[in-house]
Amino acid sequence: MLETLPTMLGQLESWILDLGASAWIYPAMYVFATIDGFFPPIPSESVVITLTVLAHSEGVPWLPGVLALAVAGAWTGDQIAYQIGRTVGTERFAFLRSARGRKSVAWARHALDHRGASFILAARYVPIGRVAVNMTAGAVGYPRRRFMTFSAIAAVTWGIYSMLIGLAAASWLGHNTLLAMAVGVVAGILLGVLVDQVVQRLAGPAKAQPVPADDADEDEADTEPTSRAA
Repeated sequence: MLETLPTMLGQLESWILDLGASAWIYPAMYVFATIDGFFPPIPSESVVITLTVLAHSEGVPWLPGVLALAVAGAWTGDQIAYQIGRTVGTERFAFLRSARGRKSVAWARHALDHRGASFILAARYVPIGRVAVNMTAGAVGYPRRRFMTFSAIAAVTWGIYSMLIGLAAASWLGHNTLLAMAVGVVAGILLGVLVDQVVQRLAGPAKAQPVPADDADEDEADTEPTSRAA
């Protein structure tokens, strides 16, 4: 992650500078925030932060529009993640089968069992954590209407939080737009890591997950021909 961060920031800055003054930045913001809700290649708060810095220095894009579409996209992405979890579970995605992904899913199950509302709100600030929590909420049958309400509150507070980071970076380093963008994005990532550590401590130790039913069926299917042959 640390090795690829400079490249990621450079690509993000280039993309924002190319598209920032165009009307296409608004639908792009919505699409990016939506995709990030169920597949987090680059945290969408980084885009909000970068656009905020650009708006502070260049006057474009229009920040209320960025905020509204970031919030709408974040909420939409969370609902997609919930539905994916409800439909296919969490085990079919490589990034959730990694060591970190499995730990996030185990944490999400434990958190939803004990403090569902607060952890849906907190997880929105953790890129992989929010995907794990939202998919797990669907997988374990967390009430949909309750999830929709809490994820809406989370999306609004997350959008404002991301924009405030961008405004702070722009105020301190407004004379250097690219540096302000980089500092804002790094600050957002570090705050996400901090929130991740805090909520995991509050949730307590996660219990080991049972083997999913689909995997168990596949294992039985694999061993059945051997049994017959014997």
